[in-house]
Amino acid sequence: MTGGSEHYIVIEPPADLDLTEQLACLEQRYDETRQELCLPAGGAVFRRLFVSDAMNQAPLLRHSRFAEDEDNSPVALSIIQQPPLSGTKLSLLAYHVSGALDLSKRRLTPRHVVVEKNGLAYLWTTGLCPGSDERQVPVTQQTRRLFDTLIDELDGLGGTLHNNCVRTWIYVKDIDVFYKDMVTSRSEVFLEQGLSAETHFIASTGIEGACAHRFDIVTMDAYSILGLAPQQVSYLNDFDHLCPTKDYNVTFERGTRIAYADRAHLFISGTASIDRSGQIVHPGNVLRQFDHALDNVEALLRAGSAGLSELMHLIVYLRDPTDHPRIKTALSERLPGVPAIIVQGPVCRPEWLVEVEGIAIADNEDPTLSSF
Repeated sequence: MTGGSEHYIVIEPPADLDLTEQLACLEQRYDETRQELCLPAGGAVFRRLFVSDAMNQAPLLRHSRFAEDEDNSPVALSIIQQPPLSGTKLSLLAYHVSGALDLSKRRLTPRHVVVEKNGLAYLWTTGLCPGSDERQVPVTQQTRRLFDTLIDELDGLGGTLHNNCVRTWIYVKDIDVFYKDMVTSRSEVFLEQGLSAETHFIASTGIEGACAHRFDIVTMDAYSILGLAPQQVSYLNDFDHLCPTKDYNVTFERGTRIAYADRAHLFISGTASIDRSGQIVHPGNVLRQFDHALDNVEALLRAGSAGLSELMHLIVYLRDPTDHPRIKTALSERLPGVPAIIVQGPVCRPEWLVEVEGIAIADNEDPTLSSF
C-alpha cells in the first residue's frame, strides 16, 4: 500500500511487579514487538497508557520514552486512569505506520501532535483537561474549555470541529453523577459549531476515566484530519439494530468511515447492549450484554462494508471488575487474535455493564480519493 502498513499493538506487563519494574518490562516487550514486526523508528503515532492511579503514576510516565519515538520525533501520548483488569498497573495501546515514505510528525503544543503524509494532516489531541485548580468549576464549563481548546487548535490549522474532527474520547469522573452535565455542554458546543442531527455529529466514547489533576472532572482525547474531501466521510448506522443517538438526547455518531484510495478506516464509538428503540438489552447479564454489544458493532461495521475480522483492536469497558474473567474468556472465544484491553470503566447508564469500541481497517479501491 502506498500509504504504508498500519499496526495496533497491545501490551501488558506482569502484575506482580512494582510500577517502575512494570514500566521497564512494558518498554522491553514493546521494543521486542517492534523488532518482530520490523517497525522502523519514526513510525509511532499514538500511544495510550491505561493506568490504575493517574495522580501518582503520570509524572513518571510523562517522562518515560513513550512520549517520543526512537528517533526523538514526537508521539501523541494519552494517559488515562482506567485500571486494567488484568491486575497490572498499566497497559499500552500503540498505533504505528510503517513503510510511508513521506510521513512527518511535529508537536504543536504539549497536547497536540500533527502527522503529515500524502497531503493530509492528522491532528492527534491527547490529555485535554481544563486545569481546574478549584473544585467549584462546573462540569459544563470544564467541558466547554476542552472543546474551545480543540476548536482553537483546528482553527489555527485552517480547520473546524464540524469539518475535521473525526473521533473523540471523553472521560468523566463519577460518570453516574456528571455525565448529563457533560452531554449538555457538548450539545451546546455542537449547536454553535453547526453540528446537528441534520448534518452529523462525531464518533465518540463517553466513559468513566480520569486524568492526573484532582479537580478536573472531564478530560478528552481527539483525532482530526485536515484536508479531507466530503466524499471521504460517511457515518455508520443500522437502524434495525440501534436507534439514532438523538432519540435519547445524546449527540454522537455510532461510527464514522473515512475512505481513502486504498483502504477505509472505520471508527466505532463506544457501543453497548442497546436495541433499536434505545432500550437496554439483557439487564443484569454481562455475558449476554457483551454478545449483544458485539452484534451491534458487527452491524455498524457491515454498514461500512467491513466485518469483525477487520477489527484492528478492541477496548472493553466493564463496570464491575469481578466480571473480568468471564468477559476475557468470551472475548477470546468470539474474537481470537484481536488485540484487546479490558479496563474498569463504568458506562453512562448504570444498567449497562459493558461497553466496547474499536477501529477497523478494510480494503477500499477508489483512485479518485486521496491516499492514506
